[in-house]
Amino acid sequence: MKHLLQFVYTISINLTSCAVFQKHLNAKTLVFPTVKAMGSKRAFSNSSKPVSPFAEDKKDVKLKGLEANPGSKKHVVEENDVNSFSIEIERLRNDPTIVDTMTFQELRKTLKTFKVPAKGRKDDLLSALKSFMDNNTCERDTHIKEEQGLLISSENTSVKVDEDCVENVNETPETFELNQGKRRLKQSESVRKTVKVTTKNKKNISLKSDGEADFKPPRAKRKVSSDIVSVVAESNEISTTTIQTEPWTVLAHKKPQKDWIAYNPRTMRPSALAQDTKFVKLLSWNVNGLRALLKLEGFSALQLSQREDFDVLCLQETKLQEKDIDKIKQRLIDGYDNSFWTCSVSKLGYSGTAIISRIKPLSVRYGLGISDHDSEGRLVTVEFDTFYLICGYVPNSGDGLKRLSYRVTEWDPSLSNYLKELEKSKPVILTGDLNCAHEEIDIYNPAGNKRSAGFTDEERKSFATNFLSRGFVDTFRRQHPGVIGYTYWGYRHGGRKHNRGWRLDYFLVSESIADKVHDSYILPDITGSDHCPIGLIVKL
Repeated sequence: MKHLLQFVYTISINLTSCAVFQKHLNAKTLVFPTVKAMGSKRAFSNSSKPVSPFAEDKKDVKLKGLEANPGSKKHVVEENDVNSFSIEIERLRNDPTIVDTMTFQELRKTLKTFKVPAKGRKDDLLSALKSFMDNNTCERDTHIKEEQGLLISSENTSVKVDEDCVENVNETPETFELNQGKRRLKQSESVRKTVKVTTKNKKNISLKSDGEADFKPPRAKRKVSSDIVSVVAESNEISTTTIQTEPWTVLAHKKPQKDWIAYNPRTMRPSALAQDTKFVKLLSWNVNGLRALLKLEGFSALQLSQREDFDVLCLQETKLQEKDIDKIKQRLIDGYDNSFWTCSVSKLGYSGTAIISRIKPLSVRYGLGISDHDSEGRLVTVEFDTFYLICGYVPNSGDGLKRLSYRVTEWDPSLSNYLKELEKSKPVILTGDLNCAHEEIDIYNPAGNKRSAGFTDEERKSFATNFLSRGFVDTFRRQHPGVIGYTYWGYRHGGRKHNRGWRLDYFLVSESIADKVHDSYILPDITGSDHCPIGLIVKL
């Protein structure tokens, strides 16, 4: 050390989970011949622990790569800037009416202060600021010149951290480099911990959990060099980095109601079911071309199955032909030995649905049993012991709404009648791309899509009349009223990047089993299609 550490300071860090973000799934196939996916051969799941878009393995989380370069540049953080940032957050939290009375210019200035994009009309800025305050998971964007992170450096430094989160940290002389971009400390609803970091002239750092529930932003930061310890706490607000990596957590809507919030699967999914609870876990996904998906380097169905541990996977818009099915079946992941496929015969390489299951069904049906509706491969039904599962891909009304009349006067009533007939013997679960954003909360720009396929008054009314009014429950909306959660984003205009989407994918269930639904959720981090998967956990 060039200089002796001369000062003592204490700073609170909100350390709640050492989650490592798993943004993309890597490998190549939904169905790979040599890999073994699930060791479990159980009929139904025994563990319902929600799997968020973050892969969590606390034992593997380490403070590594922490040795500082003696020639590192000096990093200077202004104390007044940090104080004003913290004070402003506290002021807005304590008096929310301040936000509502802000002018356009004041909103822009405040958002820029918090490093939040300040674009759009006053309503957009107001929504962005409220979302920033409500999410309560933001990192302070420091004014340090180097983007790679801040340094914690010291001679004879020892670190003690709660072993549940970090282990294998040697108590030997080290220099610590904390990369805020790669090792962001995550928030957990179930267990919240605060770790205090204290540095003294004795040149040691001691991290101790004190169980405090409320996070307090750092009140001061001092000038530091490569020879001085610098610890920067992350605040619990939403940052530009979070917006870029998790855009679905940002409230995105043209005309949001004041009580609407954005869907965040990390914080809004229920706790795990008891170990002895019997349940089934279903997944549904419009893949927008299965062969194209399997060619993507960033996708692996093996990893998807391992991560989500689903019992049944329903696919829509596979775009397969009959001649492709045998090859696909030969490449299925071990454990998912039951698969049922239907393809369009009237238009090749179009539509198509499938159900892949590790549970053997009692029976299988294809289509509605009506020739006028069954040439496009839009429906597969499997019967299990306690319910029917229908995987459906509802016809799109098309450009110029050419198929709107067919959709609302023929297809929807026929499907509804089919479901009610099945329901006479068992409860029904309908899932898939139903091609309708039912309410204004289900679409980013409702006013601009009044005559767009999927949001016409006719389609929305048909959805309510043929399904909801006949006793089928929209499970996501019942579990999450007032929550904006999209499942489809158009490729144009950066729809997914800015979370400007539609909720077109559903799990509808018979009213008789609606109270058995443990979780109806969306997996917005899984890419590879213009839709994302949705899931349902039902207690049996």
